Amino acid sequence: MPPLPHGTIKSTFEDFVVEELPAYEPSGAGEHVYVRFTKTDLTTLEALRRLARALGCDAREAGFAGMKDRRGVTTQTVSLHAPRGVAPADLAARAKAVEVEGLTVHDAAPHGNKLKPGHLAGNRFSIAVRDVPAERLGEVETSLARIEGAGVPNAFGAQRFGRDGHNAEKALSWLRGDTPGPRDPRIQRLLWSALQSAVFNAVLEARVADGTWTAALPGDLLKLRSSGGLFLCTDAQTDRARAGTGEVSPTGPIVGAEMRWPEGAPAELERRKVSELLGNGFDLDRTRRLGEGSRRALRVWVENLRWELERPPAGGTGACVRVYFVLPKGAYATTVLSAMFDVDGPQAEESE
Repeated sequence: MPPLPHGTIKSTFEDFVVEELPAYEPSGAGEHVYVRFTKTDLTTLEALRRLARALGCDAREAGFAGMKDRRGVTTQTVSLHAPRGVAPADLAARAKAVEVEGLTVHDAAPHGNKLKPGHLAGNRFSIAVRDVPAERLGEVETSLARIEGAGVPNAFGAQRFGRDGHNAEKALSWLRGDTPGPRDPRIQRLLWSALQSAVFNAVLEARVADGTWTAALPGDLLKLRSSGGLFLCTDAQTDRARAGTGEVSPTGPIVGAEMRWPEGAPAELERRKVSELLGNGFDLDRTRRLGEGSRRALRVWVENLRWELERPPAGGTGACVRVYFVLPKGAYATTVLSAMFDVDGPQAEESE
């Protein structure tokens, strides 16, 4: 397969626009206040700290559904816990009027529970890809048609592995007892999730290489696109047809003590990759407090995918393509872009 057209992302903040799609709206009653805002050139955690400080709330009691990139214009919702003696409705009213450098508040309303990671439906993206060779725009159109019909490999992006890309190695060194681990439980879970992601990506890479990442193999644990339900592939002929229409997709491992393993050849591949990355005899029971493990589809579907040409800035080279799409939670915009372009630009920032 020939190299993909080159493209540069995140040349400016406005080149990377993300809108978090909430899983539900605040009810209007409860001790937490959901605040929706747009931030620029701020990490999610820094935006949350600034907002909490301006409103007199404890940032340690705040919540968020997902981390959003610093280098971009990103809209998301966080939750703040109303301090003792402060009515949530009054806190919401103050939040709507608050002025905080780097962010703009759009709305605020009370709700009964704290926002937790994963409490979102997905993300809507608008991303400018610059310096694309004009003579290769036809290939971009072809790639979009391919992605719409087949989806893209559901790889974890560089963001998952930390700014230096070494979080998986740090987790393994700590869990093997070679180096002291972090005391902060949040950092412990972050490192473990990077190691889980490395295992998943290794399995996915192997199945992309042999062409089975969208195919149903005997013993696969398949995920229904409609409901997310899992079932074992015992009728490969029937399930291959269902996979071909996009009704189901094979899954890969998010390793953990309670993770459900596939059978047959898929299980052999996964156990081999676990041994290669974690080492023989790695005790997954030791990681139970960090997460029990789960399954992740090897394929992600991209919704509302389209693109348009933008006028490049003065002095720019090549074409500027603005790509629009929607992804479910847990999927990475950079994996979609990497199916269309040889992407250049800052990527290792925050996790989706």
